[in-house]
Amino acid sequence: MSVPLSKMCGMWHDLKFQGPFDLTASTRFLEGFAPAAAAPGEPGQLRLAFPVAPSWRPAGVLVQQPEPDGPVRARVFAEPSDVDAVLSQVRRILSLDVDARGFAAVAARDPVVAALQERYPGLRPVSFHSPYEAACWAILSHRIRITQAASIKQQLAERFGTPVEVAGVQMATFPAPGALPSRVPLVSELKSDRIHGVALAALEGLLDPEFLRAQPPEEALSGLRELPGIGPFSAELILLRGAALPDGFPATESRLHDEMAHQYGLTSPTLADLTAVAEAWRPYRTWVALLLRARREEETAEIANGRRTTRAS
Repeated sequence: MSVPLSKMCGMWHDLKFQGPFDLTASTRFLEGFAPAAAAPGEPGQLRLAFPVAPSWRPAGVLVQQPEPDGPVRARVFAEPSDVDAVLSQVRRILSLDVDARGFAAVAARDPVVAALQERYPGLRPVSFHSPYEAACWAILSHRIRITQAASIKQQLAERFGTPVEVAGVQMATFPAPGALPSRVPLVSELKSDRIHGVALAALEGLLDPEFLRAQPPEEALSGLRELPGIGPFSAELILLRGAALPDGFPATESRLHDEMAHQYGLTSPTLADLTAVAEAWRPYRTWVALLLRARREEETAEIANGRRTTRAS
């Protein structure tokens, strides 16, 4: 059963932000983001449901922004004691906790970034609900098609998560760390054990986003790589797309590297070459990387079609 609305707040709150932001662009991005399970809504409206840390109780949020760059409001359906944590989590999910007023300066010194910002005005990275959920996704999606992993993730949410009614729409939340069954179904025993390993890390605070973002990036990545089943690629995913670190270069993201070679006219670039190009993106390297990946998927649909595409330089 869904959590009764009588036990939830349902209060409206303003979400402050600096710089350009378009919620409709974020919603369109989520439509092509396989791990997401965002409920459809009207333009300028987004529903989210997730277990909120550190209580890990279920929460639902209706976010509204009638006009791009206009005020953003969030109606929170959660226990009163969780409301502040929910609002903080939503701001991080939508990258509203980052001052974007300097993003235009990156475009001024890099024509590729300028074209991306023109193509996707107001789009900021939309992250996983939490580093814990990003870590589970990394394990679920290992060595299987992304669309298959997304189906398994949704089934786990429907079977073991707590559903929440968000402004008239019932949504499943991904299972909280303590709500996982002893043997996670639909995956191998090894993956089940690894998911429990990251769940334990989440309960111990090792996947707290503020904790991860406060560390030097390489130190944070090193710690994440010590988790069961988390290698270099997954560690970057957890830090950049789970904790939503705004300024990190994905050193293991081959699709991004292919797209960079294509957009910048590079022939067989080394990682050092690509890292040097990305220096011009500071302090928004994660943001530019996401825009490049969004463009690649829009033009190739390689993830949606379950295939790998190599773009010619």
